[in-house]
Amino acid sequence: MLVSTKWLNDYVNIEGIQPTDLAERITRSGIEVDTMIDRSQGMTNVVVGFVKECVKHPEADKLNICQVDVGDEVTQIICGASNIAQGQKVIVARPGAVLPGGMKIKKAKLRGEESNGMICSLQELGIEGKVVPKVYAEGIYVLPETAIIGEDILPLLGLDDTVLEFDLTPNRSDALSMLGVAYEVGAILSQGIQLPKGSYNESQEKAQDVLTLRIDAKEANPMYVAKVVKNITVGESPLWLQNRLMAAGIRPHNNVVDITNYVLLEYGQPLHAFDYDRLGTKEIVVRVAKEGEKITTLDEAERTLKEQQLIITNGKEPVAIAGVMGGLNSEVHDGTTTVVIESAYFNPSSVRKTSRELGLRSDASTRFEKGVDPARVIMAAERAAQLMTELAGGVVLEGSVVFDELDKTPERIIVSPDYINNRLGMKISFEEMLSILERLQIPTEAVNGQLVIDAPTRRQDLRIKEDIIEEIARMYGYDEIPMTLPVTESTPGGLSSYQAKRRIVRRFLEGAGLYQALTYSLTSKEQSQAFALETAPVTELLMPMSEERSILRQSLIPHLLEATTYNVARRMDSVAFYETGSVFLGEEEDGLPQEVEHVAAVITGKWVDHAWQSETKTVDFFVLKGIVEGMMSSLGLTNGLSFEQAVIENMHPGRTARIFYDGEEIGLIGQLHPTEQKKRDLKNTFVMEMNLKKILSLHTDVLEYTAVPRFPSISRDIALVVPTDTTAGMVETVIRQAGGKLLKDAKLFDLYEGDNVEEGKKSLAFSLLYADPERTLTDEEVVQAHDKVLSALTTEIGANLRG
Repeated sequence: MLVSTKWLNDYVNIEGIQPTDLAERITRSGIEVDTMIDRSQGMTNVVVGFVKECVKHPEADKLNICQVDVGDEVTQIICGASNIAQGQKVIVARPGAVLPGGMKIKKAKLRGEESNGMICSLQELGIEGKVVPKVYAEGIYVLPETAIIGEDILPLLGLDDTVLEFDLTPNRSDALSMLGVAYEVGAILSQGIQLPKGSYNESQEKAQDVLTLRIDAKEANPMYVAKVVKNITVGESPLWLQNRLMAAGIRPHNNVVDITNYVLLEYGQPLHAFDYDRLGTKEIVVRVAKEGEKITTLDEAERTLKEQQLIITNGKEPVAIAGVMGGLNSEVHDGTTTVVIESAYFNPSSVRKTSRELGLRSDASTRFEKGVDPARVIMAAERAAQLMTELAGGVVLEGSVVFDELDKTPERIIVSPDYINNRLGMKISFEEMLSILERLQIPTEAVNGQLVIDAPTRRQDLRIKEDIIEEIARMYGYDEIPMTLPVTESTPGGLSSYQAKRRIVRRFLEGAGLYQALTYSLTSKEQSQAFALETAPVTELLMPMSEERSILRQSLIPHLLEATTYNVARRMDSVAFYETGSVFLGEEEDGLPQEVEHVAAVITGKWVDHAWQSETKTVDFFVLKGIVEGMMSSLGLTNGLSFEQAVIENMHPGRTARIFYDGEEIGLIGQLHPTEQKKRDLKNTFVMEMNLKKILSLHTDVLEYTAVPRFPSISRDIALVVPTDTTAGMVETVIRQAGGKLLKDAKLFDLYEGDNVEEGKKSLAFSLLYADPERTLTDEEVVQAHDKVLSALTTEIGANLRG
């Protein structure tokens, strides 16, 4: 639900209250304000202009030279819109103006002719194209004759406004209307609300004389109201009405349709307007559809109906799907002169079922599914009739055609103050409870110390005592509920930060498909320092079990390799193990060995084996590297992580790297040397070991979330020819440093050595992503940033673009 604060001010006084404060107070009272939208978007110096003269540009067929009066001068502006014409009042961004996205308007020359500003469309003012009237969707917006030349455009178009977007829970359907929001805000601010007022004169002709009504499905449609309005002139709605609809995310169509949408938003009661003459009969019959019956709806789609789906007919054929969408055969059009206003109460379950079966949802069905206020069915019809007399010149026939068997008896709830306080754990006074319910305009009486409540029909969510408790608690303030701990003599337990992070590591590795292994801490003298990240004097047992278990280990990898060899020898071709455990490095002051916790992993065989899809992928260096990166990311340690090629004993010389974080070495990763693999009867096997104690001691910033980008990104792919010994990591570092703030990502996606690449060289292909979270980038900005990257690659590492 999008709520315009300017519109809201018509019903409840919020003058002087900052939108941020209002949003905070609404959120604290139980309705979450998801987003605040400043419709002005920082625009300045945009005014009303009058096109005094419009001629074709001598050097361009699609451009026009316009002489535009902007109030204090007549200035020349070049415009390419197809609908620009002399005599129009238009939106003009003058030189120095700032438009949404930070675009600044400057004087310019177009094909040799001076242009002092820009004539704007609504889209260029930040209004979404889907809500712009169709007639202006492809060109500039033409203002009404009443617009004053030189006037600031923001108040004229209602852009000096802040829109609050509500994230409503399913039970709060009352807040799907401006009046519902007004009741809520009025209660928060301890104010009454101003309901819409207005009247109209009826003709002597009676609605019942020109229209009859029959309801055959009374359970699904217990109330139906129809009003007839003659002498309608269909045209554009006044600007204020269009502005309010666009602020609420609805596209204006014409004054009749716009009025029904306006009342929908105002009262929360869906309406529909039929062209009386197109009905073809003087009858409306509400019944269930016949199996296979067809109707073409307003979206121009033919729909096949099922039995029991509720429809509106003219006595012969369907003209609307009840509560969901009208039919094209009775649509209001430019030649319409008489309309029938439909306002009804349809059973929520009936509308929900029909909407789901047809795969068709609308603003109307959303409200009917949740239940509309029975008391507003007639009020909404009267409001629409009044607006049609004012905005469309209509004449309302006397009375309405009504069917009403709807029970409007309010739900009675009786609850005691003690019951409320016991469940809230609070001590709210009886007087305060009465005050809260009075502010919410929920009729309440105090009878023998009890609250006797008649829940208003607009609040369909108030049914039981607990609903009243919730109302009192949220308006009193959830922050006021006291925080208490259980009375106990024991000390609450919990994990330390280190233990919690270690658990994250274990869960991630297991989630990645590795099995946890527990191996001996004792090893042989030959294996004690193999693959060690750092070495120290070994710790020998005085009375070992055997020579193979005589010394405390300084690396986890040797025993994990033993476990891998054991499993492979027993036809387990694919193995993935990890271990977290201590290594022992020298002695501390107390004479005991220093224990440092490490994490290690060994993988070999197939990483993906989907026999049914015939898909197989063997493990490689990058599989294990990805696991390391994912593990560090799960700990919030990503930005400082890097890998540098290294030569380590017993490791493959070209597929081994040391792992660094912020320049400090924390581990190793790579493939076993072919000789070592052969000695252990293993195929390609990859290992990793990291100093877990050091990793878990690193400081991590508080997790921050960023919004999903609203503006598109632009990608550029480059293929670079570099010396064979130049690593991809080195190239990526140069790219990221040169790319600046617009470069959001850089990924290697291809490595090529062979034909068309000279000997001693290789080709690395990167995909670069440019974006700005605040606006849409221009091609010029991306080219400028991209050129800096290419220049840095050339000068710093001698890279050349591959032709």
